[in-house]
Amino acid sequence: MRIGKDVLTTFVMESMSNLKRVIMLTTNDVAKVYDTILSIPGMNETVKIDLRISRKNVLLLNHVIERGLAAKEDEKNPGLLSSVPEEGLQELRALAEDCLQKAGLIELSEKLTTLGSNK
Repeated sequence: MRIGKDVLTTFVMESMSNLKRVIMLTTNDVAKVYDTILSIPGMNETVKIDLRISRKNVLLLNHVIERGLAAKEDEKNPGLLSSVPEEGLQELRALAEDCLQKAGLIELSEKLTTLGSNK
C-alpha cells in the first residue's frame, strides 16, 4: 500500500502538533530533535529543485534568510540554528545570494539594505 506525500505530510504535521500539545519541549529538546532529523541517512544528499517564484518573493526569501542568520549571530538564547554547523549556514547564505543573482536583484537588494540601515 502506497501512501501519498500529501497524506504523509499531513500525518506528520498533525502528529507533531499533537505531540507539542502533550509535551512542552524546551528549546534544547527541539534542537536535539532537529539534530536527529538532520542525521538521518540521505539528508546530506543534494536535490534539484525547480523553483519558479516572483522577484518580490525572491527578495523576501533573501531577507528572511539573512534576518534568520543575523538573529543567530545576535541570539542570547540558543535555538535551532545553534545546532546547525557553520557549513550549513554558509550554504543558506549562498542559496540566498544565488536566488538574488538569478533574479537579477543583487544591486536592488544591496540598495534596500543600505536604505534599511540608515534608520
